[in-house]
Amino acid sequence: MALVAAPSHSAELPATLVTTTSSFVFVGERLWLDFVNTDDLRRGVRVDVLRDFSALVAWLGAAAVLDAERAAGIARRADQQPAGAAAALVDARRVRAALRALAERGATEKVRADALAEINRVLGRSAGTRRVETIDDGSFRQSFVPVGDAFAGLMIPVVESAAQSLVDGDLPRVRRCADARCPRVFYDATRNGRRRWCDMATCGNRAKAARFRARERTPLRSQVVDRGAEARSA
Repeated sequence: MALVAAPSHSAELPATLVTTTSSFVFVGERLWLDFVNTDDLRRGVRVDVLRDFSALVAWLGAAAVLDAERAAGIARRADQQPAGAAAALVDARRVRAALRALAERGATEKVRADALAEINRVLGRSAGTRRVETIDDGSFRQSFVPVGDAFAGLMIPVVESAAQSLVDGDLPRVRRCADARCPRVFYDATRNGRRRWCDMATCGNRAKAARFRARERTPLRSQVVDRGAEARSA
């Protein structure tokens, strides 16, 4: 789990949609789940990390889907074709909505069928080549280089990640954070399958602090009850 500086519970999320510049959060353990988490809730306010097409490109770069050269090329194309970039952003949010449903309600047959249709829709329009490249730390990664429409292939790695989770049978270990205020989802890779929080540094610590405060209040309540009983018996 990591935070990269760059640029679902019974509780209902606020309807307000706020776009903001913020850090990208990578806690999902799977690319597609990290993409779902770009629809976030921070300090009680709904935040769409994909506030515009530039933010989408920046997120893909932070997620190691795009290298700097390719991201710069797509940004130039977006300046030349703003309508195409806007349509690609709308499409990305559509994919994200389908994948959130899969992450949160993947046990439902209809949800799985709808997500599969969306995955295949994106995969079906792909045209390009796959390459293996070295990256700065000396390791390797696979990349997809679209041919033709520069925007068409942006979601390919994300939906391929979701497709791989379906093939691998990951869904039973996909969780939503146990904090009812947090919409983040993640793959539970722990050996015992008991991970509850998207991140111990945030939601996990909040829960721990709440339990501590509850324990601190309990003796005080007991003292009040005892004193009341003494007063009545006097």
